[in-house]
Amino acid sequence: MSQMFSLSSNLQPSSAVKLTAAPTFSPTKLSSLSAITGNVIYSLSTVCRRSRRQFPRGNLTIRSIDAAQPYDYETKLANVRESFPKLKIAVVGFGNFGQFLAKTLVSQGHTVLAHSRSDYSQIASKLDVSFFANPDDLCEEHPEVILLCTSILSTEPVLKSLPLQRLKRSTLFVDVLSVKEFPKSLFMKYLPQDFDILCTHPMFGPESGKISWKELPFVYDKVRIGDEESRIQRCESFLDVFRREGCRVSEMSCAEHDEYAAGSQFITHFVGRVLEKLHLEDTPINTKGYESLLNLVDNTSRDSFALFYGLFLYNKNALEQLRRLDAAFESVKGELFGHLHGLLRKQLFGNLYELPMDEWVAKKNADMKLLSDGSAQVPRS
Repeated sequence: MSQMFSLSSNLQPSSAVKLTAAPTFSPTKLSSLSAITGNVIYSLSTVCRRSRRQFPRGNLTIRSIDAAQPYDYETKLANVRESFPKLKIAVVGFGNFGQFLAKTLVSQGHTVLAHSRSDYSQIASKLDVSFFANPDDLCEEHPEVILLCTSILSTEPVLKSLPLQRLKRSTLFVDVLSVKEFPKSLFMKYLPQDFDILCTHPMFGPESGKISWKELPFVYDKVRIGDEESRIQRCESFLDVFRREGCRVSEMSCAEHDEYAAGSQFITHFVGRVLEKLHLEDTPINTKGYESLLNLVDNTSRDSFALFYGLFLYNKNALEQLRRLDAAFESVKGELFGHLHGLLRKQLFGNLYELPMDEWVAKKNADMKLLSDGSAQVPRS
């Protein structure tokens, strides 16, 4: 405490004021932070009183207070959390990705409910999420947003299993699938006209986003949002979840997303799984490029085959990319064998290989004519 204050006076430096230790506060009556604050105030008042008595004409100035101010941060944090509207969000499909999103939703102060075929009640409790094993009970809570975090293959049966009649009209439905036209068509088919539809794709997961979401891409398409201000604001409040975490948020049509995704995400997963079949191993002489391949295999192998299959089956652009990939593979292989074939021909036929094509064809025709006329005999082995 003796180093907590810097004092200045118009008196001689030798007339320094010494701080007196404050009396000890009982920990049973005050918290440790309160005791520290009390000690600071007591010491300050003691210094001031003694300075006035000993140096009535001196100027006493407090230069700095080094004591920590823990409540400042907590107050600011509370103000931030109160500065934006909170939503009641029901996460349907509470697996790894659903839990991953729920953590951030809870941390931002939103009320989060969850439903899944498996029992995740204990995990939900640890995350401060209310878990409902029965979808009827979940819908009777009247969430403002239904966030589908199911796999691509199970989206349709899960959507059909929800008792939509128990939800409020104009409920906002959101998906986070890696394909976009497929869930859009399902929403348009099964949801009542009064329901709002927002198709999104957070292009990251529990591994890539475990430390921060800053600068990670997030794509959305407002498929159907009502004209009322409250519905528009609700949609923006949900998108703000990702803006607030620093994501690169972009609006893009579902069709455009799938076209891009087939050329990037599907190709990435396909190449990663092909390389996985080669059983690549770490070596003492890894290059940076080889390290990138190992990382690719590691990242894609963490995802389920159901995801990979869904990327292929439910994105109409994936088959074309697969054909192009196959053609590119054959083209590169053809270049290799073409050069090899040329080298072997040169070794076998010498300078004949270097003749222009028209001269080589003329000589070849002449040789064939000799054989057909019987003017030359093919040597027998």
